[in-house]
Amino acid sequence: MSQPIAFTDANFKLAVVQELMYNQGLLPKFTLVEYAAEQGFDYDDGGFGAVPEALAYFAALEVPAGLAEKITEIYLDGGNEIYLEIAPGWDGEDGLFDVHEFADVRHFPNLKSMTLLYTGDEEALKSLRAQGIEADWL
Repeated sequence: MSQPIAFTDANFKLAVVQELMYNQGLLPKFTLVEYAAEQGFDYDDGGFGAVPEALAYFAALEVPAGLAEKITEIYLDGGNEIYLEIAPGWDGEDGLFDVHEFADVRHFPNLKSMTLLYTGDEEALKSLRAQGIEADWL
């Protein structure tokens, strides 16, 4: 097994895991209901915030560097399955899953396209585009 990717931005990692776990099926699928039952905790499925145990799961999840080449596109959308598993009642109206640091793109040589949740950070778009990545707001 290859070394894990060392991410600098937790939300960038979540975007990558969305692609690898839910879109491509290359990582074992996380389901909050099953995980809560296995670990013996309850959560508020109507709350807007993140379930701490789910955040901790994804923080500890290692993404093998060997999977980096599989990432060609990242599509951040409030309806992404990973967000609904972490914060079941999240409405997408706050910055809970905004990516603030894009240094992690260096791990993904085949990344060609990113659609981002709107943060208003035009410099981020310019930086991504300068690296040959088609980047735009959702």
